[in-house]
Amino acid sequence: MTEPHMAEGCKKQGIIIKGIGGFYYVKAADALIECKPRGIFRLRNITPVAGDRVILEEEHGDLYISEILERDNVLGRPPVANVDQIFIVVSTVSPAANTLLTDKLIVIAEYYGIDVSLILTKTDLKENADFERIYRTAGFEVFNSSDPESVTKVREKLKDRVSVFEGNTGVGKSTFINRMFPELRLETGEISRKLGRGKHTTRAVELYECDGGYIADTPGFSTIDYLNVIDTENLDSCYREFVPHLGKCYYTDCKHINEAGCGVLEAFEEGKIGPERYNNYKVLLAEIDEFRKSRYK
Repeated sequence: MTEPHMAEGCKKQGIIIKGIGGFYYVKAADALIECKPRGIFRLRNITPVAGDRVILEEEHGDLYISEILERDNVLGRPPVANVDQIFIVVSTVSPAANTLLTDKLIVIAEYYGIDVSLILTKTDLKENADFERIYRTAGFEVFNSSDPESVTKVREKLKDRVSVFEGNTGVGKSTFINRMFPELRLETGEISRKLGRGKHTTRAVELYECDGGYIADTPGFSTIDYLNVIDTENLDSCYREFVPHLGKCYYTDCKHINEAGCGVLEAFEEGKIGPERYNNYKVLLAEIDEFRKSRYK
């Protein structure tokens, strides 16, 4: 790690690569600099995260993060900022592909306006044509980790962008990244037979510089905190196949469940919206509604 000398009061811009135990590691020019944030961030309840573009300033020989530049976006879980695209990694087996879990991840990406694609892993053990059909039909790119051409295409999409790989524990995020960039040697974990889940190997968000951009291998999870992000009023706009039909509902507050004159329901009945995605929408809508009610009891 290099810590170049900076004149007193001199400022330098960089990007946070990771944070551990109150220390942050910032890539500035060709140096990786260890520093701490100024106390003002704590007073303002602002926590720097990986991906933040920051200003460093030296004072009395110590380097501090003095400013966090305006964020394009920031994810709460995993905590990472200024994300250009998200790759949702889904395995066909151990754990099996789950469209509801996948949709929860997708709606968060769509809410923030972040490009989202899917990567299907472990297809050498079991194929899942239905899953691919559901999401290709909905307008998403679906890549196959066992297909060399897919691996090449994903790598091409990484150039000059900040990309996040996320998915349930044990789906093979680190394994896929290692396939593209063997030099990273990210730790991978085996599946726990007792629990049927992968062991957590990635414990904190860390950015890796690759092909002129940055990629984030994020901790696995079994639950998704989408309830604090999405509301019942904006869930429908997070389903891209709903969007062309949202202005065609008779009621402006239409929830697209059983209302008369609903453009989304009409599109669903005409086969323009797939049943799996529409049914997941109804489940998410009910979960969000119940969550909101419980908060105000």
